[in-house]
Amino acid sequence: MPALKVAKITSATPRVRRVELVGLDGGDLPAFAAGAHIDIDLPIGEARSYSLMNDPGETSRYVLGVLREADSAGGSAWVHDQIKVGDVVHASAPINHFPLNEAGDVNILIAGGIGVTPIMAMASRLKALGKDYTLRYCARSAEDAAFLEEIVQAHGERVKTHFDGGDISRGVDLTALLSKRAPAAHVYVCGPLGLIKAVNAAAADWPKGSVHYELFKGSEADLAPENNDQPFEITLRKSGKTLTVPADKSILATLKAEGVRVKTLCVTGRCGTCRVTYLSGKVDHRDDVLDDDEKDTVLQVCVSRAMPGETLVLDL
Repeated sequence: MPALKVAKITSATPRVRRVELVGLDGGDLPAFAAGAHIDIDLPIGEARSYSLMNDPGETSRYVLGVLREADSAGGSAWVHDQIKVGDVVHASAPINHFPLNEAGDVNILIAGGIGVTPIMAMASRLKALGKDYTLRYCARSAEDAAFLEEIVQAHGERVKTHFDGGDISRGVDLTALLSKRAPAAHVYVCGPLGLIKAVNAAAADWPKGSVHYELFKGSEADLAPENNDQPFEITLRKSGKTLTVPADKSILATLKAEGVRVKTLCVTGRCGTCRVTYLSGKVDHRDDVLDDDEKDTVLQVCVSRAMPGETLVLDL
């Protein structure tokens, strides 16, 4: 991974830090498109994905907004407690699983909490293109809405805020907003799983490819209306251990609890990093990256499960 230098760190809210990264030589960085992220190596031997929130037209820096998670496994805690200006970090080139369809004539951007970071880059790009767009920013309060001042300064009356104080009934009325689709309209949402589910439900009649979202946590399977997952067993070929994967846990979580290390990035079935070879058993593949041939031999332990009654034998 290329090396980047931490050029600036500021606090956006008590729980959100803004981190600016530049090249070691001060030159241009690889270009990125709105919705992209970079994967940063952590000292614990894993990597985490962080959305790029600055204007995609900028080439000299990458800007991240990092929320301190209460249950952080090392990523956000490391950003908040350890890195400092002048540090060197190693990161991937920009990756984009949440691209902006620049042909859309009407664009509704919906952000929940720290999900505003990729949405900010999208708003900047749409403004540069002269497109029609609005940005709906949902948060508990104005104090919790990171980067709000600069967003309003950049986009003015296009920004609509929705502060619910923790009561979702006081939030944005998605049914009224999305019940009728304007011609060539697209909606983009990033934030908590509940918000993404609500947007998908409100825009259920929109054509395929017009509703776009990015999951910061969870997987595609989590968007299903109900979860009927059952426990199943996995056998680790190299150690001979047989483990039970609970209904509410992933293979990845089960392996980690046993001290089995698997490299991960997105943990949502969209990056392909945590693929593991399996030797037998029928797999319920729930990822977005494996092709049909790959599914015959590998699975992604962050989201894949066994088909009912099956035991999966993993090459671990």
